[in-house]
Amino acid sequence: MVEQTARLDTVFHALSDGTRRGMLQALEGGEKAIGDLARPYAMSFAGASKHVRVLEQAGLVRRRISGRTHYCSLDAARLREANEWLRRYERFWGDRLDILDNLLRQEDEANNT
Repeated sequence: MVEQTARLDTVFHALSDGTRRGMLQALEGGEKAIGDLARPYAMSFAGASKHVRVLEQAGLVRRRISGRTHYCSLDAARLREANEWLRRYERFWGDRLDILDNLLRQEDEANNT
């Protein structure tokens, strides 16, 4: 359980940055060179590589080196784990929103009578 918690912490930390989320989104279409991942953010290879390293440590990305080019690919298994954790709270929030909806309807009915 502690190991899973640490993995989730690492995943959510990696996902907390918009640049890294954008990089993951770019990788949905397949493998990309780090330079290609950096281009939309006008950042250096070193800057992009730091972001990729965080994604790698979270288990969200795999890196392959061919010559001088570093290629990244998406590894969605950890995203699946994070999604499963979040889904446990989906019912909680759904129930709360249903309660709020009922209260608002009752208030509207009381104001219209």
